[in-house]
Amino acid sequence: MKQHLNTLYVQTEGAWLRREGETVVVVIDGVERASLPVHKLDGVVCFGRVGLSAPLMGFCAERNVAVSFLSPNGRFLARVVGPQGGNVLLRRRQYRLADDPDGAAAVAAALIVGKTLNQRTVLRRALRDHGPSMTDEARMSVKAAERRLTDVARRLRATNALDSVRGLEGEAGRSYFAVFDRLLRVADPALRFRGRSRRPPLDPVNAVLSFLYAMLGHDCRSAIEVTGLDAAVGFLHRDRPGRPGLALDLMEELRAPLADRLALSMFNRRQLGPRDFDRSGTGAFTLMDDARRRVLVAWQERKREEIHHPFLGERTAIGLIPSLQAQLLSRCLRGDLDGYPPFVWK
Repeated sequence: MKQHLNTLYVQTEGAWLRREGETVVVVIDGVERASLPVHKLDGVVCFGRVGLSAPLMGFCAERNVAVSFLSPNGRFLARVVGPQGGNVLLRRRQYRLADDPDGAAAVAAALIVGKTLNQRTVLRRALRDHGPSMTDEARMSVKAAERRLTDVARRLRATNALDSVRGLEGEAGRSYFAVFDRLLRVADPALRFRGRSRRPPLDPVNAVLSFLYAMLGHDCRSAIEVTGLDAAVGFLHRDRPGRPGLALDLMEELRAPLADRLALSMFNRRQLGPRDFDRSGTGAFTLMDDARRRVLVAWQERKREEIHHPFLGERTAIGLIPSLQAQLLSRCLRGDLDGYPPFVWK
């Protein structure tokens, strides 16, 4: 039986979480505001100044409920997890493959093929849904980017070197984000996308993308650790102290269908506007509290939507895709599959 668990997001400053029997109790200003059974949770994400009692942290670790602490803007700070499960032989295979240049390149290329094809799908859907209302220049530039992504995916399939994979990933990203602003159907110049910027996000669209990527990273890391793999050892992202390389790898193919598409929808449906963002003296844009709450609600709703998984040939909740892909990766490492099948969004 498949079960889609939920993530509890707490962003109210000063909130306190404690254990009461088998439940998580959320207390704000001395008043109990929520009570959720632990068996219905797969994660707790705390933004800013939110506290947890030690008994609750221990209880969550015991029940495999990951607890993550993020800054108010979604930057990862810390994580509490229980003892890592899984098969040590599986992790040894992961380490050996990560150290093998050819093996690592094969997995990395598959991940980036999935990422590139999913970026192409975002462009194709925009052309399908809104192409007639675009200017000729915008429509032609999106079509040109779509063709470049098709070409990059073709060349990735013939690549057997990590440096080439990384180079092609960069080429695909430049083509994709060069036309991302064309996909926004809002006229307000304050909401224009001027290229991908991360630290810090320099416009509202980048602020939402970075925030959603942080949420996706939490889910990918949880999926990898539940599967028994080591989230720190990636194939595309090399080892670096404190960096969850494999979680970042798994995110690559899922950014476009899970995060980018949602960000575009929220702006195009006028669910987010210029007043939902704060700009600091350094030029960094951040979501206001109420807007962040709306994004989290939309994120949870998006995870409950069902989608056809092309490799497994069945419908599944979008929120389960990180777990399914982590399981397919583990099957690949065990030798049950000839290669890693990325998730390709149709």
